[in-house]
Amino acid sequence: MKMAPDFQKDPKPLIIPIFIMGRGCPQRCIFCNQNIAAGYFVPEITLDRFNEEVAVYLHWNRNKSRPIEIAFYGGSFTALKTDEQKRLLEMAQNCLRNHQAGSIRISTRPDNIDDTQLRFLRSWGVQTVEIGAQSLNDEVLRLAGRGHDAAATVKAMKLLQEHHFQTGLHLMAGLPGDSRFGFYQTLLQAAELKPDTARIHPVLVLQNTRLFEKFQAGHYHPLSLEEAVDWCRLSWDVLTPAGIRIIRFGLQISQEMCKNGAVPAGPLHPSFGSLVYSSIFYSATLNLLNKIRDPDGELRFCVARHDISNFRGYQNSNINSIKKLYPRVRIVIDSNHDRVPGRLTVNIGPEKILSADIPEI
Repeated sequence: MKMAPDFQKDPKPLIIPIFIMGRGCPQRCIFCNQNIAAGYFVPEITLDRFNEEVAVYLHWNRNKSRPIEIAFYGGSFTALKTDEQKRLLEMAQNCLRNHQAGSIRISTRPDNIDDTQLRFLRSWGVQTVEIGAQSLNDEVLRLAGRGHDAAATVKAMKLLQEHHFQTGLHLMAGLPGDSRFGFYQTLLQAAELKPDTARIHPVLVLQNTRLFEKFQAGHYHPLSLEEAVDWCRLSWDVLTPAGIRIIRFGLQISQEMCKNGAVPAGPLHPSFGSLVYSSIFYSATLNLLNKIRDPDGELRFCVARHDISNFRGYQNSNINSIKKLYPRVRIVIDSNHDRVPGRLTVNIGPEKILSADIPEI
């Protein structure tokens, strides 16, 4: 039995993922185990199975106004044989013709992109291409067994933008050989590439991978949960001001990942994205409070109902931290549905109001 999809709360696209389970990949990266990361799917995608996956997501969809996209994930789509690409895209086209979905997206490697391939994708209605870059550091890519360099990602992004595709970048925090500063450099380079969106997730050590062997031998140490949240918040600080929308932090947890021993190490958390967003709100809150000299009496925070859990923090951690910093202050939180998401204000007395805009989550 499948877990319910992790839908976002606002009308961003509903992405219906069809996992191709590593097909098209010329080699297996050091961190990859698709059977754990995505869950067990039958390798052969039949029309019946495709339609069943689509029907399940449409049934769970509570917001009928959301745009819907069919996405082929979990492999290198453009490295599949052309006939297989056509077969899969025809299934997705049926959804477009039946008004079950409005667009198609695929994910692939940066070294499997060229003009001919992009013209082919465009002719079949693909609008978005997500590139599995993982890093823009050549040494980190080598240690991860990616089989391509950073220049391949730069070239791919340029071609995609020349052909007017919507673009996305996948980046991983905590790969072997990386550091916080090195990851920061990757983020700066990613910002220069100007993708429309990004997905950031910390490295998890999955069973039956070469990374697991390195971990067992003591040659790899994954990020702690605190470090992973910090690195991901750093990606927010760098990419969001550049106009790049981060559409996910962390992997969606599959049922296979919950099994004993499937993820022996790494910053696995059932609400990892919430931890990152809570950290973002806490940082914005402290920036506002730092503008206040010796606050006393009452601090009245106003946030949208949509943002209340992120403002409070996981298990109320943000509020507890603020109380420790300002023990003499009474904290009041106002929230309602009418407030615009991403707007945080603090009232100090009847007159002084400070505000911060946090890009929409």
